[in-house]
This record gives sequence, structure tokens and C-alpha cells, in this order.
Amino acid sequence: MFKHILVPTDGSDLSRSACERAVAFAKSIGAKITFFYAQPDFPLPVYGEGALIDPTTPDQFRRAAKEEADRILAEAKAMAEKENVPCDTDTVVSDTPWEAIIDCAQRHGCDLIFMASHGRRGIASLLLGSETQKVLTHSKLPVLVYR
Repeated sequence: MFKHILVPTDGSDLSRSACERAVAFAKSIGAKITFFYAQPDFPLPVYGEGALIDPTTPDQFRRAAKEEADRILAEAKAMAEKENVPCDTDTVVSDTPWEAIIDCAQRHGCDLIFMASHGRRGIASLLLGSETQKVLTHSKLPVLVYR
């Protein structure tokens, strides 16, 4: 039924566990995976009384975010390769990860989004993380939520 699964990841423990489950699921149905990481954009500093000035430059921030994306995606890719599941990776810079996830799924022709119930941003609601909730609300594709 599903041939190409998008698996967003942020490197959190639950997200890594979701990647492992997605690999097992893809292997069982003969599907391909695209692992995806939404890199944060450089935060605009807000200056005022008591504000701390971050010494990180935008270039340093982007470089560090790209390195983190590469590390997280390499880990996920290794999981799939170990199980002989065909996979690709993708990353973009986005302030709205849920939109980036949906865009990535459409761009790669995925027919399922397989994602963790919440990630490193914590639980924004009782059951689901805010990004997961937004993907569920806005995606036209089926979404499988791993808890």
C-alpha cells in the first residue's frame, strides 16, 4: 500500500525510536524511506534591558545547524542501511517545521508520513507535540504517529 515513507526526525530519543520503527515497517512492506530534518533558522536577537547578546554569528549558527542535521540524518540512514531499506535524506532551514515536513513529503512524492508524537521541543498538548499536531491537522497525506 505505502511505497515511500517520509520520516521526520529531530534527534530526540523518541524520534530515534520512531526511526527504528519506521525502518522495520518499511522493510515489512517493501517501502522506501526519506528521512527529514528541519533546521532551525537563526533567531533574531531581541535587545533590551537585561537581554543577553549571543556571540554566535548567523554563519556560525547555520554551520552548526547543518552539522547537527548531517549527524542526525546519518544516524537515521545507518539504521535503514543496516536493514537494507532504501533511503534518502533531506534537510531545509525552516522556522515552521510542520510546513517543511508537509512540503518535503510532497516534494519527494511520499505517500505516508511516519513521525514521533513529540520531540525535543516537549509536549505542547496532552497527547501530541505541537509540530505533530499541526502536521496531522494540515497534511493531506496519511500520518502514522509513533508513541
